[in-house]
Amino acid sequence: MFSTYQEALDWIHARLRLGIKPGLKRMEWMMDRLGHPENKLKAIHIGGTNGKGSTVTFLRSILQEQGYKVGTFTSPYIEQFNERISINGKAIGDEELLQLANVIRPLADELEETELGGPTEFEVITAMSFYYFAEINPIDIALYEVGLGGRFDSTNVILPIASIITNIGLDHTSILGDTYEEIAFEKAGIIKNQTPIFTAVKHPGALDVIEEQAKQKDAPIYRIGQEFSISGHQSVSKGEIFSMKNALHSLEEIEISMIGKHQTENASLAITSAQYLNQKGLISITEQSIREGLKKAYWPGRFEILSEKPLVIIDGAHNDEGIATLVTELTKRYSDRNIHIIFAALKDKKFDKMIEQLDQVANQISFVSFDYPRAATAHDLYEKSKSENKVIVENWHEYLNEAVHAIQHGGILVVTGSLYFISEAKPILRRLLK
Repeated sequence: MFSTYQEALDWIHARLRLGIKPGLKRMEWMMDRLGHPENKLKAIHIGGTNGKGSTVTFLRSILQEQGYKVGTFTSPYIEQFNERISINGKAIGDEELLQLANVIRPLADELEETELGGPTEFEVITAMSFYYFAEINPIDIALYEVGLGGRFDSTNVILPIASIITNIGLDHTSILGDTYEEIAFEKAGIIKNQTPIFTAVKHPGALDVIEEQAKQKDAPIYRIGQEFSISGHQSVSKGEIFSMKNALHSLEEIEISMIGKHQTENASLAITSAQYLNQKGLISITEQSIREGLKKAYWPGRFEILSEKPLVIIDGAHNDEGIATLVTELTKRYSDRNIHIIFAALKDKKFDKMIEQLDQVANQISFVSFDYPRAATAHDLYEKSKSENKVIVENWHEYLNEAVHAIQHGGILVVTGSLYFISEAKPILRRLLK
């Protein structure tokens, strides 16, 4: 048994050596031994390539505004590991995580001796969250973000009251498939029998796959641009304003504080799913809670402005679609600024296209590596860039200090790429900007 939080955390992180092991049998085994805590939860399941965390945040904020006690399971973390299991936006305490580790550790050891093999880091944390929300600190509603894919993701042992698929992009292709359709099939694995599915997927082939899976499961489907739609969008300095219409309601001039047109789509998924569940009597939500919840919703590391003077932005854009969205916003909002981008990526990502897009908007681009097993080297990233003003950075901690102090009047520093890198860089930037 563990006696300290650090011992428990070290044990959890050590399970990264097991890598990714798709499949639900280990989770089902652990759930059975724990008395099936996952079946005691009223849960909403959120999958997709990008926008999962933001959609979870919009939903959580709406529900919290209404007075619900909301549990969230998200990944990865930005500032503290405990964030991954939170209630009403507050991460679980160190003592609680220690308690959970001592519940799951004996099961992991026992599972290690079976033909199924030991659970991965993600499976361990998922099991902890189910037990925590059901047995230790019971909540009203749980929001579960898919870790990878959907069909074989460890979160997919739940039977939710609604499923959401934000969008589909070409990410994790070595595991999920090389085409939009193959990836959509894996994501659509979270669709359950006669359970509503809400989606912002627009790629025709991917949407066809989701529609077919919904049909097979007799699941009501609500699609952006069809059953619900956005209009009147305008960007403002601190967020976005838009109107939304679905079969149930029309809402005019909704305000959100998260930046980017894509966030209006994530917000519309949260609104439509909340209104549907309200109509079905599964939850109770007022228009005021929707409006106030959306306005207050905050998700770290997503086009997050850390400082206005000097202007410093961090954004966990870690795939083609994420980078495309970042570039669009930088072009729309800051085309008159001198843009310095610091970028890090994982080596298993297709970062050549990401860098190609960043080259188009950056006046200067700096490539860094960081201490993570899957991190790409700064040299490999540098080689893919065609920028005339590019550099390889050896010590990114020191370089952040230099870069912040080098921002000229009218300049902007954008730190982007892997969320694992962003989680390391953000606290350092915060200290520098103080």
